[in-house]
Amino acid sequence: MKGSALIEKYFPELTAIQRSQFSQLENIYKDWNSKINVISRKDIDNLYERHVLHSLGIAKIIQFKNGTKILDVGTGGGFPGIPLAILYPDCKFHLLDSIGKKIKVVNTVVESLGLKNVLPEWGRVENLKGEFDFVVSRAVAELPVLYQWVKNKISRNSFNDLPNGVLAFKGGELSTELKLFKNRVQIFNLEKFFKDEYFHEKRVVFVS
Repeated sequence: MKGSALIEKYFPELTAIQRSQFSQLENIYKDWNSKINVISRKDIDNLYERHVLHSLGIAKIIQFKNGTKILDVGTGGGFPGIPLAILYPDCKFHLLDSIGKKIKVVNTVVESLGLKNVLPEWGRVENLKGEFDFVVSRAVAELPVLYQWVKNKISRNSFNDLPNGVLAFKGGELSTELKLFKNRVQIFNLEKFFKDEYFHEKRVVFVS
């Protein structure tokens, strides 16, 4: 299954606006990728599977309640933040990256889709002010490093079904990375939710 139809397969309750926004992603990213290599060449043809649907794995683990504040650290071209922002229009997303040209792309995507709930920012997480309910991240750093960066930016007041914390996408062997967190970790296998072969051994790790 190709394109945004793959998203609709796993998220059949999308509104007409959400369907339209997801369907626009391919042309926007292909256009930008021809100018700036935001997504690897081999992945751009699998954008919906390897980036959009992968990002939405978080939505199979937690359904963010209205008003939830989410920080996407090292967002790159806008993943997982942009797909999640489309899915949760009543939540606030702060998309952060230290590479200016990537945030330039994110700004264009946000404007093109008319997303009012996304704030892209060029900068380093160590210098960021404010508190968030959740921090999300894809392939930015090992979990102990990421956690040190963001632990003081997570609000103590939880109101979602999961307590506030970090949701990080991970693959491969994790025991060394997770040793530090002991019983504060939950691991969610994405192949449980998405049947496509790509999701074999793809996980979301939650640290409360």
